[in-house]
Amino acid sequence: MKNEKYIDTLIPEKRLPKEKVFNKKGKMKREFYEKELEKLQIELVKLQNHIKEYNLRLMVLFEGIDAAGKGGTIKRITEHLNPRGARVVALGKPSDIEKTEWYFQRYVKHFPSGGEIVLFDRSWYNRAGVERVMNFCSHEEYLRFMRQCPKFEELIVDDKIIFFKYWLDIDKKEQKRRLEARKTDPLKQWKLSPIDLKSNGAYDKYVEARDDMFMATHTAYAPWIMVDANDKKRARINVIRDLLSHIDYEGKDERSANLAVDYEIVKLYQQR
Repeated sequence: MKNEKYIDTLIPEKRLPKEKVFNKKGKMKREFYEKELEKLQIELVKLQNHIKEYNLRLMVLFEGIDAAGKGGTIKRITEHLNPRGARVVALGKPSDIEKTEWYFQRYVKHFPSGGEIVLFDRSWYNRAGVERVMNFCSHEEYLRFMRQCPKFEELIVDDKIIFFKYWLDIDKKEQKRRLEARKTDPLKQWKLSPIDLKSNGAYDKYVEARDDMFMATHTAYAPWIMVDANDKKRARINVIRDLLSHIDYEGKDERSANLAVDYEIVKLYQQR
């Protein structure tokens, strides 16, 4: 990417021997992953109890190119949470009526109430990504979104909603591998849409759209957090750790919540 730098958002309390964490290919070992995930899911339950007790509102967006692992990451976050206080929002294409409304309107109705956690599997950033790349919106609509989005998110934060934006980043080769796997796996074929089939061929256009989106919508009050998601297990652990590290809650195990397994993986995007 041009005009950017990365800053580590997690400072490790200690560095574990790599052979205990990663295999020879640099992928996180399943045994380590499962143990760490359990610890973090316990912390997420504590966080949810805190959100409910103090009537707080937490909203997290997950964005990324097709097959980046958004759904899998969200699943690990919500797996042991009380569904009465944690919702996943994954909207389809807008209805004919919604197309006549203010673009952000259909998303606002899904915002968290007091005591709730809401996770968006894709969000209003569809307009800056797939809609731009696939020409599903006009250039005027795209420019209007880019102008309005930072103002919209400023209102979200100003209204005391705890707000995070994660971009799961994978390279072109890994995306192609995952999309090919979906074709042959009967349990994953439902994930494969006509747009997915076109996305790898448009990878460079998506990267360009992502960079423009970052430049316009990365703000001090609603920063983008970019995660290397080429290793799914690694990405899930680091996303959860990063999320927990930014919020104080009762009974927090600082060691579990703040220790970065890989301090090079979770990074904050910044403009120069």
